[in-house]
Amino acid sequence: MDLGLKGKSIMVAAASRGLGYGIARQVAKAGARVSIAAPTEPRIHESAQRLREESGAEVISCAFDARDEASIRQWRDTTVAQFGGIDGLVVNAGGPPAGIFDDFDDGAWQGAFELTLLSSVRMVRSVLPSMRERGGGAIVTVTSSSVKEPIDMLLLSNVMRSGVTSLAKSLSHQLAPEGIRVNNLVPGAINTDRLKGLMQTQSERTGASFEEISQARAATVPMGRFGEPDEFGKAGAFLLSDAAAYITGETLVVDGGAMKTVW
Repeated sequence: MDLGLKGKSIMVAAASRGLGYGIARQVAKAGARVSIAAPTEPRIHESAQRLREESGAEVISCAFDARDEASIRQWRDTTVAQFGGIDGLVVNAGGPPAGIFDDFDDGAWQGAFELTLLSSVRMVRSVLPSMRERGGGAIVTVTSSSVKEPIDMLLLSNVMRSGVTSLAKSLSHQLAPEGIRVNNLVPGAINTDRLKGLMQTQSERTGASFEEISQARAATVPMGRFGEPDEFGKAGAFLLSDAAAYITGETLVVDGGAMKTVW
């Protein structure tokens, strides 16, 4: 199936590796022009070069801080200057620290707000003028399964990512008449450094080995394994594409059937 992404300009945040890279890789393979950003140099530029080699697509890369509005605007401006406009945006940022309520002071809560929720507001705000000028677009927010089933030890993420999901739902109603779609993409247990880090934290807190925790976690997935970033990336490419032209305000879960909620 032709996704209709050829020649479109897609911005993907936090795309030097993991979930963001998985989406960037799939839209690049589908023929899109891709602008990726992440806070770490030279990793983000190395990732862009790898995407070019794998897909032959036009790829640009920027180092940015998702917590800084000026940094987001600079990424947007670079993308518009290079590609002429923006057709799609993947809102994504690293997750806040793991822990329980007693672990976090006001500074931790404020940091999570800046990293996860306010960064989403700022990224969307930055691309709307270009999308409106082009007559439409697609926005995908990468959230977490915690928006449907809160996860122990991820209190900050549970709260802030639920806010992102509500933001996307609200925006989907406001922006639909302008041809701009907004959807959420929820990863389950995807084989990324973030997942490994969370399991390592659990290992240190419980005394169980990393291998024991990994096996137990995989056993909770009906498919019996962790997902791969490319599998998640294909779902993201679909939501960004013309193939999803009549889908907005929805939350797509990519978790191998692990979630038990009906909605």
